[in-house]
Parts: sequence; C-alpha cells; structure tokens
Amino acid sequence: MSGEENEMATAFGIVASSGSRFRVEGLQDHRPIGAFSFLGRYRVIDFPVSNFSNSNIDRVQVYVSQNPRSLAEHLAGGQHYNINTKRGKLQLLFNQDSRLNEIYNTDIASYLENIEIIERMPQDYVILAPGYMVFTQDFSALLAQHIESGADITLLYHRVNNAKDAFRNCTVLELNRQKGLNRISPNLGTAADRNIFMDCYVMKRQLFAELVRRGHSLSSAYTLQDIVNIENANLDIRGVQHKGYFAAICDFRSYYDANMELLNIDTARELFRPDWQIYTQTPDSCPTKYTEGVSVHNSMIANGCIIEGTVENSVIGRGVTIREGAVVRNCIIMGHTIIDRDVHLEYQVVDKWARIIHKKEILASGERPGYINREDVI
Repeated sequence: MSGEENEMATAFGIVASSGSRFRVEGLQDHRPIGAFSFLGRYRVIDFPVSNFSNSNIDRVQVYVSQNPRSLAEHLAGGQHYNINTKRGKLQLLFNQDSRLNEIYNTDIASYLENIEIIERMPQDYVILAPGYMVFTQDFSALLAQHIESGADITLLYHRVNNAKDAFRNCTVLELNRQKGLNRISPNLGTAADRNIFMDCYVMKRQLFAELVRRGHSLSSAYTLQDIVNIENANLDIRGVQHKGYFAAICDFRSYYDANMELLNIDTARELFRPDWQIYTQTPDSCPTKYTEGVSVHNSMIANGCIIEGTVENSVIGRGVTIREGAVVRNCIIMGHTIIDRDVHLEYQVVDKWARIIHKKEILASGERPGYINREDVI
C-alpha cells in the first residue's frame, strides 16, 4: 500500500474490558481494573486512552461490565484527554455479565452486544487495547506499520525474561522466524523468555465484526483470542514487538509491584516522556502540606495531602492525612485515607476512605503485601 493510502487510513480505538479473566482481590470488589488508582494520581484507564489521544485517534470506545460508576465518573466526556469533541468522542459502552456462569462473560459477548455501533463506525480500521495494562504506544505508527505489511491482523507483544514468575495470568505469542503467528497460548510459567501478548490488535473494522460474529456462532464461550487462533490458518497474522515500560495488572501482586517499581526514577522515565503526555482528571485542590520535622524518602505523593509523619518508598494518593508519629513504608495509600498518630504500616495497600486509627501496627512482607478494605476503620 502506498504512503498516500497510509495517510488516508483512519481507525477508531477500543479499550477492552478484561471480563472474568483476571481477579485482583479486594480492589476489584469496588471497581473495574481500569478504574484502579495508579501512582497516586492516575487511573489505569488513563494510559490506553492517552495513547489513543496522542496518536490522533479521537473516536474511542471503552467497554465495562461490573461496577461501572467510578470509571464513568473518571472518564466523563473525555475532555481531559485532549480528545477533540467536535470530531471525536469517548464512548462508554456497557455489557451485562451473565450471573449464571462466568464462561459467558467474554470479550466477544461484549462486542456482540454493541455490534451495531461497531459496524456503523466510519473508520476503516479498529485498534483494540487492553484496559488492564500500563504502557505507552504510538498507535498511528502501529497502524501505518500494519497497513504497510499487508497483514490481516497485527498483534502487539512485549518480550520478557521473567515469565516463569510473572505474567502467569497472561497469554503468550508463539511466532515463527518471520514474526508470523503460530498460536496464542497461556503462559504456563515453563520458560523465562516469552512474548507476552498485550491484548492489542490492529485490523479492518469489517474483519473485526466478522470475527466477533463467527466466534459467537462457534461457541458462546469463545473469546477473541480463541477465534483468532482458529482463523490463523486462513489469515495473515503477525506480531510486532513493543519497546519501553510495560506492566500487566492481572492480580494483586502485579498491581503492587507496578506501583512500586515506578518509584525508581529511571524506570519512570521509560513510561513518562516529555513528548507523550499521560492525561487524567485532576480535581482542584491545594498543594500537599508538609509540617516541620517530617521525613519523606523515595515516594510519590499526590496533591491535597497533609504529611506530619514518616513516608518511605510509598505511593500516596490525593487528600491523604498521615499524622504525627505515623510511619508508612513500602505502601500504597489511596485517596482520602487517614493514617492516625503513631500508626506503623509496612507493605500495605490501603483502599480509599479507610481510617487506620486503633490498630497501631500493621505489617506484612514484600512477598505478600496486605490489603485494607475501602472505607474500613481499623
């Protein structure tokens, strides 16, 4: 395809729900993974939507099923993502999960419920990105590469060397030497070096709709990955390697680790670049207040906090109060939490609006961080 045809190509974006594939204990009881607080001031959904916005893709569909309120409030009309509202639109699409059996709660079921909207989209191509992964990617460049290759489907993957211990709930791409797809398979933890599939697809909108309908006709329990595997013999499907920071939020430990590793400034610079803004909804609030004698080291602290104690190697969300004599180490403290006087926390994830008042010492280990529930008084 010529360069002129590349320039004429248009795509809309889909941020896919993880459905019932993953379960993040505690946190997911209150919101979908996309609505999780990340690094104190972002939500996980900010990264895929910002990627689309920065790539000049301003028609974006976000799919959600369970506990949609917090995600809907955060996305609002999408203006804070720099999406041109005259020609673009950020659309939240709902699907009803089956209460009879989770095998029915697939991504294909979500797309089928909204297939008429998908088929009416004027763009020629669709780019699907996951709502549970944190990374940056120029999707316009990926679209151009896809068109230039002549492939039917392009899949994005990240090469890792720790797949024996991490990414155990993810899938991997088995590729031939020409980067063509052999199979998408579960990560069984049998090898360290793997191509972790980033649940990111590029294809023509018409082909996407056909795969959704065919997958559903073959089995009500099939996912998009399933039908792509089945159709692999009939389609030209290729993998493209992602470069840069990458995290998959697919269980409690991976959520904790992703926040903690970004406290390293060199790691954070791989994700946050001057030329690639990560947008989020930022409420008006005063700067964080640090009282005399506080001790803060290697931490990410959002605005609107009151810090009177000690904070080390921690992520502190908006509006958190840490009283005099309190010690917070290796923790993730979400918004509007109160850590009272002389409380000692280590390796804890404290959900929003919790108050740690009576229990003066709550300790865990880096191998198994603890969780304190939303709005609990401890």
